[in-house]
Amino acid sequence: MREAQEKHRAPVAGPVAVTDRGLPDWLRPVADVASTVRARQLSRFLPPSDGGGRQSAVLVLFGEGGGNGGDGGNGGSGAGTGPELLLMERSSSLRSHAGQPSFPGGALDPEDGDPEGDGPLRAALREAEEETGLDPSGVQVFGRLPRVYIPVSGFVVTPVLGWWREPSPVAPVDPAETARVFTVPVADLADPANRATARHPSGYRGPCFLVSDALVWGFTAGIIDRILHFAGWERPWDTDRSVPLDWRA
Repeated sequence: MREAQEKHRAPVAGPVAVTDRGLPDWLRPVADVASTVRARQLSRFLPPSDGGGRQSAVLVLFGEGGGNGGDGGNGGSGAGTGPELLLMERSSSLRSHAGQPSFPGGALDPEDGDPEGDGPLRAALREAEEETGLDPSGVQVFGRLPRVYIPVSGFVVTPVLGWWREPSPVAPVDPAETARVFTVPVADLADPANRATARHPSGYRGPCFLVSDALVWGFTAGIIDRILHFAGWERPWDTDRSVPLDWRA
């Protein structure tokens, strides 16, 4: 998620509709997850009970595949890949989560509105546009997952679920913020050969994915892992296979 910036950007105009009407059949299980899953089923880190933490949102955007314009050919496997997920790689110069693959997203601005209402939806779409150049008018928001907490950065994050109904070209808007934008086939994420457990020297252990020349771990991998599981897309994988991280990760 992006660092706080001084420059002002306009919020997404108008109300943000949330509907699952017209979703492709393969995406229905994810819509069902949004209506049934609880925060404790997504993460053991829950928002502070005292209301602390910085309200934030990420866009978990699913597309049909076949080339949605990932930058410079660095995206997923190309045309005919089937369902895919939009990710970005954060610039290595950022203060938090530097160099990590992530969902587009960031902190809510006051102009985004009520954090208990449309605020996270607006923020997720606005941030995706700012970071990847995505046209938010082509995104159908069909749900949101419960808020979870990222202790290392203090973000309280709402994952916003979107269907890339009308794909638009995407690429890094600001190289100081986004190193690259890419798509990953859902089939690659579910492939047991691409899965492992990340181990950090701090003692952290969690799922990770080795896809599209990237190691996806941390919060982003955790959300992907839970979506695969609860949507029925998960395939048995070797949880004993591990990938060590260093202190800089």
